Amino acid sequence: MRRRALAAAGVAAGLALLLPATAAAHGLVGKQDLPIPRWLFAWGAAGVLIVSFVALATLWPSPRLQELRERAVWRVPGARALEVLGGAIGVVVFAVVVYAGLAGSQSPQENLAPTFIYYVFWVGIPFLSFLVGDVFRLFNPWRAIARAVAWAATRIAGRGALPEPLEYPRALGRWPAAIGILAFAWVELVYVDRDDPSTLAIMALAYAAVQLVGMSLYGIDPWLRNADPFGVTFSLLSRLAPLRWHDGRLLARRPLAGIVGLDPRPGTVALVCVMIGTTSFDGFSMGTVWNDVAPDLQRVFMDLGIGAETALQIAFTIGLVAMVLLVAALYRLGVEGMRTVGEAHSARELAGAFAHTLVPIALAYLVAHYFSALTYQAQAMAYLISDPLGDGSNLFGTASASIDYGWISANAIWYVQVGALIVGHVCGLILAHDRALALYRDVRAATRSQYWMLVVMVGFTSLGLWLLSAASQ
Repeated sequence: MRRRALAAAGVAAGLALLLPATAAAHGLVGKQDLPIPRWLFAWGAAGVLIVSFVALATLWPSPRLQELRERAVWRVPGARALEVLGGAIGVVVFAVVVYAGLAGSQSPQENLAPTFIYYVFWVGIPFLSFLVGDVFRLFNPWRAIARAVAWAATRIAGRGALPEPLEYPRALGRWPAAIGILAFAWVELVYVDRDDPSTLAIMALAYAAVQLVGMSLYGIDPWLRNADPFGVTFSLLSRLAPLRWHDGRLLARRPLAGIVGLDPRPGTVALVCVMIGTTSFDGFSMGTVWNDVAPDLQRVFMDLGIGAETALQIAFTIGLVAMVLLVAALYRLGVEGMRTVGEAHSARELAGAFAHTLVPIALAYLVAHYFSALTYQAQAMAYLISDPLGDGSNLFGTASASIDYGWISANAIWYVQVGALIVGHVCGLILAHDRALALYRDVRAATRSQYWMLVVMVGFTSLGLWLLSAASQ
């Protein structure tokens, strides 16, 4: 078994050779002056994963995370009132953002909507989710509106007078959430009017309308658990948090324990692959490789009589979808490899059983690619909240604030990004090893199955570090 482990480690280490010799942080402002060559980070990352794999195979002989144990650390006073207040705040913030997008200046730098949607909402909430739990559920504006309407309708018509919601289709699972996140990523990374405030406001209203219709048809909680793209995504990331809010209580649990119980309903693997793949394309699209390929691909469609702008969007759409498929193929490789170990586990069973191991990787990619954007661009909220319409107002006295690009160094951002990738993939290895011990009857078979997952994890790490480098090529 040790020989096979060493062989797998050798293959995994070989993947590190695919990394470029230079790397820089996504969206990084400033020049790096690292104390060691950047290619050593790649080898170091692969080495950490290999050592972690060997340590797990030696020191972790039985599953430890499969049983969720939580303990209450605080009972929230006035939990019901707090939930109502949180929903009201969410509705007010949503209304302000939409109004700013429609009525304010159409300059993206002067309007509140683009910065709030892309940096506070899409990046900031996931960061909070894996630290303190599912905060979005408390402030979810469409959930608050749906609950308020349901409460009012019950009081007016009577509890038994309202029709029962339809049963949510089991086969549909989380596919609506996966498609929704892919659509949002398309708007963020492909659509030419991605930062137009009025366009974003109209899209936000359309999104809210879809969620309200869905909740009215299938019930509030079933829809939010499966089909609300942002709600499902943020909830998924919050499972990594050591804290969980439930029934007015704050519960504590061991790190990673919350994600182990993720049910592998249809669309779960697709959702996580979309999360990783779209973030990957964000980094890839900023590099010279894509910038060399995209014009040629655009020209192909222009030769068919399609306008330059539309042709470019088609080219970027192809790149976005291709990156998601690449991530899915890499995970499928690990699944097919595990099938060769034995015990007649099907590919569908294995893909679902190990889907939760991809969630820390999705979080690692998010931190690596958006940390610098969050640390810099989120500072713009200081002046945007005082002048949300960009009309020269100064509601809170902070309209003259500016972004401080020097508060954190380029090197520090680089260390955070690389550290996030390494920690995320080590966590993925831990989750995969623990699940294998629970799934396979024989410990040796469980360890052999993870040779493939080691290769997958090193592959994802290599891809992540290469994408960080692509942004500066």
